[in-house]
Amino acid sequence: MKTLKVNIVTPDGPVYDSEVEMVSTKAMSGELGILPGHIPMVAPLQIGAVRLKNGNNTELVAVSGGFLEVRPEQVTILAQAAEKAEGIDIERAKEAKNRAESRLQAQQGDLDFRRAELALKRAMNRINVSERNF
Repeated sequence: MKTLKVNIVTPDGPVYDSEVEMVSTKAMSGELGILPGHIPMVAPLQIGAVRLKNGNNTELVAVSGGFLEVRPEQVTILAQAAEKAEGIDIERAKEAKNRAESRLQAQQGDLDFRRAELALKRAMNRINVSERNF
């Protein structure tokens, strides 16, 4: 079966580098499924999971936004932050979720509300990826 080379990179360095059969993720325009030979494109990503499929095996990587570049035989994801499912500290993610929920309840200002909302989305994404709730 044909494969794609996938690189997921953050400002802290590479997170994932391997060959996969299919990549699926959420772009701002909607859900994307990418197979070898896909047309070239660039798309901004939502906070969400990147699913990397190889046969019956699916790996998950939590990404906190960024950009996706697709070429026929390669996918590059430039993410603000990214973590493999097995590398997520679930307790830390739950603590971040609780802090964000507390800030949302306080509703101090528009900017603080937006920051708390994004922090909550990031924490929930990390929890879901860690627990494979997709």
